[in-house]
Formats: sequence, structure tokens, C-alpha cells
Amino acid sequence: MDTPFSVFGTLIDRSNLSSDKWSKYPENVIPMWVADMDFDSPDCIKKSLNQRVEEGVYGYTHTPKALVKVIKSHLSSRYDWDVSAAHLVHLPGLVCALHLSVRVFSNEGDGIVVPGPVYYHLTKAPLVSGRELLSVDMVIQNGRWLPDMAQFEAACAKSNSKMILLCNPHNPGGTVYTKTELLGIHALAKKYDLVVVSDEIHCDLILDDLPHVPFASLNQDAASRTITLMAPSKTFNIAGLGYAFAVIENTELRQAFNQEKAGLIPSPNMLGLTAAIAAYEEGQAWHQALLVYLKSNRDFLVQRIAATPLKMVHLESTYLAWIDASDLQLENPYQFFLDAGVGVSDGKDFGNSSYIRLNFGCPKSILDQAMTRIEEALKTHKLM
Repeated sequence: MDTPFSVFGTLIDRSNLSSDKWSKYPENVIPMWVADMDFDSPDCIKKSLNQRVEEGVYGYTHTPKALVKVIKSHLSSRYDWDVSAAHLVHLPGLVCALHLSVRVFSNEGDGIVVPGPVYYHLTKAPLVSGRELLSVDMVIQNGRWLPDMAQFEAACAKSNSKMILLCNPHNPGGTVYTKTELLGIHALAKKYDLVVVSDEIHCDLILDDLPHVPFASLNQDAASRTITLMAPSKTFNIAGLGYAFAVIENTELRQAFNQEKAGLIPSPNMLGLTAAIAAYEEGQAWHQALLVYLKSNRDFLVQRIAATPLKMVHLESTYLAWIDASDLQLENPYQFFLDAGVGVSDGKDFGNSSYIRLNFGCPKSILDQAMTRIEEALKTHKLM
């Protein structure tokens, strides 16, 4: 069984692994942008992959019954959410399912309600498919990022509104929505008869003692109008293996989704299926150790940020810090960090160019080095 707390502190050279994360910037820049952790995956996953590769036959592969079983068990034990095998749709990734959902369940010119700043594919999906993006501001309420509910209702009430795209837990704000907060959003979805697509890929990365509530688990009406998107990829750092799944209880919605994806979206990768089984079946101890390490990194980052003019609302989940650089009064905060030798995500991609997003899913020594560079740059430019 994996219980390797110390393994998260081990430096791994990814420079020769065709890594998107590590090839974007010059060698003298620490990459802390895309949601990809610099940790070794659980031994159980590596063992399962090695065994499958050794079998030597890599033909077309359908979803194993063992995967359906462990997903159902995972959703039941962690979220008290009982899902039928018939409601699962297995996918090669979450992003394609997000874009497909917009195209299947709305038409050109329809309004798509999206609270943000948010992960950029939630705003990109409506825009590239000719839909109207109905943005709702996320605002800080009692130290948490939450949607402005008056704006939310105004957007939902528009005559062309057809869908809500929700990110729960929220990326990049880190909010873990409470059941009461989700019920408020559901009330709008029900009142204005909107489909809800809920991106819940970060649901297993909650750093505080808070429950994740799947939107579709709220009640039967929520279940009947929701496409829930989940994956083991962020949690177990296996995004390159290509596996995600949707939960669609409504038969009509599920059939429409499956019909549209036929011939366009391929089946999940054989190795992705293998890794997912191992992750959900045997990766719990590694997962718990990961959360302890990420929480420690978060707290370390908060402490360092507090001593600078930068600001950050408390992060309840994910390993992606949403950092406010507005007090620096810089024309381009992203470029400032890059010039300091730290490659972060540009806040404008999420909806606010005064912010940057920093990935702290890395050994603490790397995080320490990055913060030291940032602090030195702030001092050099007399910003602290």
C-alpha cells in the first residue's frame, strides 16, 4: 500500500519527458502554470500499467466492469452518491466533454451562464461554438469566492439562456460550494429550466475539512438536468493517460450526448482505463498523503504571500493559488512573474489580468525557490 509522504519532496527531472509544463518556458524559469503536479504517481498505478504493458496486446478496449465497480464505490463512499452503471459515460478527457455538452444541449445564439473568473474552457466552449457567454461575477464574500447571485439570476432570466456551466470546486478560486449555496444555484436552474454542466474534476482535492457535494446529488430535479464531469487525472497526476467520465442520469440527455459524441470523441485510452482502476481501488493512502502535503504547501505559500503586497483569499481546495497582484499596479503582472523566473498562468485567461494563478503541486523546495525569486523581484523593483 502506498504511504509515501516523503516522495512528494523528491525532485523529478521532467525536462526530457516531452512535458507541456516543463517545455513552455526557458530552463531558467520555474514552471508553475498548468494543472499538472510534479509528483511521482502512486506505485499501484505504475504496477498496474507495467502489468498491462507486459501483456503485449493493445487492441481496441471497452470499459472494464472493474472500473464501473470502483467508480460507483468511490462516489458512494466519498460523496454518499449512488450512481447507476447505466448513467456513466466514459471519455478520453473532460475538456472535450465540456465543449460537446455546450454543442449538444444548446444552439447557436443561446446564452450560456458562467460564473467567473473561471477555468478558461468554461468560457471558451460557448464562444467557439457561437453561443452567447453570459458572465456572472465571482466576488469575495466572507473570505470566499462566490457568484453574485443577483447577477446570476439576471443572466439565467434572459430569454435565450439554456445552460449553466459550473466549476465545483471552483478553479481558480478554490471554493468548495456548500449544499446551501448549490441549492441556491439549483433553484435558478429549475426556475428557468436550464441544463447544468458541472465540472467537478477537483472534487478529490479538498484541503480543508469540507465535504464535496456533487450538484446532481442535491435532489431528483438536479439529477435530471445535470451532466457531471469527473476524472482521476488531477488527483492522481495521470492527465496524460486520458480518462474521464460523465454522470448523466437523464436518459434523454445521455442518449443525445452519446449520439453526438459517436465518431467524434474516441473511447478512453486502454492505459487510462487501467490507471483509473488502480487509482480508485488502491490509491487511497497515496491520495491522503498527497492532501496532507498540498495543505502544507498551501499554508507555506499563504505565509510567504502575507509578507508581500500580494493577496490571496483562503484556498479551500485544489493546488492552484489565485493571487491578486493589483496592489503592485503593474501593467502586466504575468510578465513581472515571468521576468522574476517564475512561469505562472496569466490571470487574463481566466477573466482578470490583475491576478495570476500559481501551481503549488510541487516539492516544497521548488515552491520555496519560486517564492524567493518573487520576493527578490519585488524588492528589486521597490514594491515591498
